[in-house]
Amino acid sequence: MSAYAQELKATAQAMVATGKGVLAMDESNGTCNKRFEKLGIPATEEYRQAYRQLILTAPNLSDYISGPILYDETIRQSTTDGVPFVKFIQDAGMIPGIKVDTGAKDLAGRPNEKVTEGLDGLRERIAEYYQMGARFAKWRAVITIADGIPSRGCIEANAHGLARYAALCQEGGLVPIVEPEVLIDGDHTLERSFAVTDETLHAVFNALYSQGVAYDQMILKPSMVISGKDCPTQASVDEVAEATVTCLLKNVPATVAGIAFLSGGQSMERSSAHLNAMNAKFGNQCPWPVTFSYARAIQQPALNHWSGDSSRVSEAQQKLLTRAKCNSDASKGVYSEPAGEPALV
Repeated sequence: MSAYAQELKATAQAMVATGKGVLAMDESNGTCNKRFEKLGIPATEEYRQAYRQLILTAPNLSDYISGPILYDETIRQSTTDGVPFVKFIQDAGMIPGIKVDTGAKDLAGRPNEKVTEGLDGLRERIAEYYQMGARFAKWRAVITIADGIPSRGCIEANAHGLARYAALCQEGGLVPIVEPEVLIDGDHTLERSFAVTDETLHAVFNALYSQGVAYDQMILKPSMVISGKDCPTQASVDEVAEATVTCLLKNVPATVAGIAFLSGGQSMERSSAHLNAMNAKFGNQCPWPVTFSYARAIQQPALNHWSGDSSRVSEAQQKLLTRAKCNSDASKGVYSEPAGEPALV
């Protein structure tokens, strides 16, 4: 058992407190720059800092967000007033988190499949991030559905990496967010998504068990069981909710501290609607809190509106808070889309 067991348990519970979710703002510099370039925003550290400050200083963000996941650059930055971002987050009543993987790389001998790297030196990086004030971490594995894949080798390699990472986190005082993402890309059916998610979660929890990871001191960040985005037949909101909850109940131990979904390329409205349906229809069947850990599904309207213009920060923050509130409501099963947005069935 980790020397940090009680602290880890308390942190994990706070991360999925009622009505709160985790804000993923840990895009790598490369990903962040690509999003900036699409909007004509200079791809510089100065603008990345300004954008992250816009997010973190949104008024009363902690009403909806338990903590943000930061990137290595961001955790070392400060506000323009000189307050370190970590201190600002803590003072706002949120928990700082950090992305610790080094990205998905090609898996040897497995064309079109990836394995996430970053285990080398991870124990030392966790110690540094803990000293800096981080209290949880994230590691994302990527599973692609296509003809003949995912292979068993890919699923097992990623499950092993996630489990090794999670054990190191708990040893070093960080709550691990375990993120096995089954990608939405492709023309696969809801049934195929279910089968792959089922196999993936089964392998991940076998590996976590083998590595001695404490379930009540971790958060699972799964993808939803959903039709591939190019599938001609798209499952309804209720079908996605039912298939996803069924798959989770089959594979996720009841003692896991919480489930915080990724949005995985779904539209903002659909990712909120799916989460809402899970809580409204199946919440009483779930032994763990079911909430969100979204990035673009919360940030995108704010980023589009800001577009690098400092005079638009306040309006952009309101757009961010609107999406954060939508997902807070969805985590309680009481979401309805703001006026003017399309209703989903």
